[in-house]
Amino acid sequence: MKQSLLTVNLSRIKEMLDVSSSIGTLPQGGLCRLALSDEDKQMRDIFIKWLQDLNLQVRVDDFGNIYGRREGKDKDAPAVVVGSHLDTQPQGGRFDGILGVLSALEVIRVLNDCDIETKRPIEIVNFTNEEGARFEPPMLGSGGVAGVFDKDFILNLKDSSGKRFGDELQRIGYAGSEENRIKDMYGYVELHIEQGPVLERENISIAAVEGIQGITWLEVRLTGQADHAGPTPMSMRKDALVAAAKMIVAVQQIAKDIDDTATTTVGRLSVAPGAVNCVPGEVVFTIDIRHFNDIVRERAVESVLEKISTIAAVEGVGIEVSKLWEIPATAFSQHIVKHVIKGAEMSGYSVRNMVSGAGHDAKYMNHIVPSAMIFVPSVGGKSHCPEELTLWEDIEKGANVLLYVVHELAQE
Repeated sequence: MKQSLLTVNLSRIKEMLDVSSSIGTLPQGGLCRLALSDEDKQMRDIFIKWLQDLNLQVRVDDFGNIYGRREGKDKDAPAVVVGSHLDTQPQGGRFDGILGVLSALEVIRVLNDCDIETKRPIEIVNFTNEEGARFEPPMLGSGGVAGVFDKDFILNLKDSSGKRFGDELQRIGYAGSEENRIKDMYGYVELHIEQGPVLERENISIAAVEGIQGITWLEVRLTGQADHAGPTPMSMRKDALVAAAKMIVAVQQIAKDIDDTATTTVGRLSVAPGAVNCVPGEVVFTIDIRHFNDIVRERAVESVLEKISTIAAVEGVGIEVSKLWEIPATAFSQHIVKHVIKGAEMSGYSVRNMVSGAGHDAKYMNHIVPSAMIFVPSVGGKSHCPEELTLWEDIEKGANVLLYVVHELAQE
């Protein structure tokens, strides 16, 4: 059978998505399958059954990552790895993460149905806690395997209720062994929804993802003077919220002045005392700064720090800035990216190159193995919400490209 004729069975992907969409459902719509929760365990148990149904060798490592291995002609050859994650946001959608896992299962089904024995082994993986919604930071499973995070650091992390990652891993029965970690790898491929509006807006079916933006998170604490809103003249105030408001506008403008791919976001803000008739005395807010070029991002961070310090001085408020998290940009394997483009073109799908603005497991996997991603359109650009939607025809196209890429890599 010619490689170009290999296609997925969309109905099988639909059936799996129907099952996964019934686990962790919320009354108001959407899903909640936080990492290492009872719902996550339920989804993991089903995933393992699906792996076993395909006669894959199943194992679990010490971070709770689940693997299913299909042997190749050369059992000692480095494996092609494909997958994503099963966990969701607290009010997440049906497709984020799990589409990549279920499509990987379908890739194996097609190869089995066609009696295709690949040169290299193929491994499907579900990474633990990609979302970071329960245990921060995100992408702990892939980060642990890639050596980004120390094992003790991960196992001792606590959620908002004080429960330890390691204890919860034991509780749900997914504390595997270190020897089960993925090791000899040839390449890693991840199919994912775009989670943004670009593909839909440009009417393009497939994105060959070249890399992931670098990210810097800052926390800014402003200290003014809390006073009565009535007797305190405007000219004598040290209003921390007014200073914060000016900073937020300035931070937004910094990104706009760089280019269309730079982003700055203030996503969290708290005000004290928080009373209607009190001048705000303290404000704490976060700044998220992203760009694919690390030098540009670092300059943006410098501009932000300079600008907000100037505003603080003018407004007469104290300022403390701390760096919460920073991760450099990732450039994916051009070899795999070219396979994605060729697979789309051979199938007659429109395709463009893209840089991801969001973090994914592929980012950390790229530290230890050549990696790349495939994006399919998100309707309205919506994700991390119940309204998250990707059309079936786009899912089929993305899965077909994934099938092409995995098969090509596995025969190299």
